[in-house]
Amino acid sequence: VGIDDSEHSTYALQWILDHFFAPFASNPPFKLVIVHAKPSASSAVGLAGPGAADVLPYVDADLRKIAARVVEKAKELCLSKSVHDAVVEVGEGDASNVLCDAVEKHHASILAVGSHGYGAIKRAVLGSVSDYCSHHAHCSVMIVKRPKIKH
Repeated sequence: VGIDDSEHSTYALQWILDHFFAPFASNPPFKLVIVHAKPSASSAVGLAGPGAADVLPYVDADLRKIAARVVEKAKELCLSKSVHDAVVEVGEGDASNVLCDAVEKHHASILAVGSHGYGAIKRAVLGSVSDYCSHHAHCSVMIVKRPKIKH
């Protein structure tokens, strides 16, 4: 399961735990690997111009804090569902590549990711991790969507 600091990925992890692990608490049929992609500080700052190098250590420290928070939240969610043997990893780089590399490394049979629900324009500008993974991961990719709230 790919996770970030969004509600969408938290929902995806929770959904996977509820459907693939909680019913088999004593003997789950799968090994759970949770992967967070921490962007590099230089990619987060981008082409900021003169002085950008001075802020890189601060940006990197913030990115590490976010990663630690994401990992801790994932571990707590697993424990709340009685899943005690999940492997949690943090890879550095673009999320699409980090997730596809994790699929290879762990010989995954399925990759689950949350859907941010971007429209066509935002998706074209920002790219879609789920779209990239669905074309490049060497396994099935499940995109877990949060149900829309009806008013």
